[in-house]
Amino acid sequence: MAESNPWRLLSRREIYDNPWIHLDEDQVVNPGGGISLYGRIHFKNQAVGIIPLDGQGNTWLVGQYRYVPDAWFWEIPMGGSPAGESLWESARRELKEETGLSAASWRLLMRLHTSNSVTDEEGFVFVAEDLEEGEPAFEETEDLRIWKLPLADAVGMVMSGEITDAISVAGLLRLAIAHS
Repeated sequence: MAESNPWRLLSRREIYDNPWIHLDEDQVVNPGGGISLYGRIHFKNQAVGIIPLDGQGNTWLVGQYRYVPDAWFWEIPMGGSPAGESLWESARRELKEETGLSAASWRLLMRLHTSNSVTDEEGFVFVAEDLEEGEPAFEETEDLRIWKLPLADAVGMVMSGEITDAISVAGLLRLAIAHS
């Protein structure tokens, strides 16, 4: 059931803008009637994550050091879908860039909001099957490790806390439940 918006915008001020994100500070009347400041982060790309799956039940993860949290992460292959590029095109491009894989069969697994209390970012997770291996083409900002492993092991990494990226966690668990 859709509810009406209990928030009222009084003013908006741009704080920051770059090619990937835009940050506004809103002055609002909150649901309790008080006046509050609210930060709004707009992502200029939509997030696309891909779970490649071969006929033997294996998947591929990519590992990389993430600058902002200052830590190493294992994740499903993922990237941004810029305006003007379809989600499907972006998913195909990101899978090829990060793993070298191409897929003949694709399906949308899920749509999610990554942190809807402060951002409008949407994520989409695809399953890619009927895979063909090739050479990755990393971007300048990527120093990735590629790991082929059983899907069940990747789900185990989620359950043990070794995989913490929100899109990876959601996608891997959703796929595991769908396969059970």
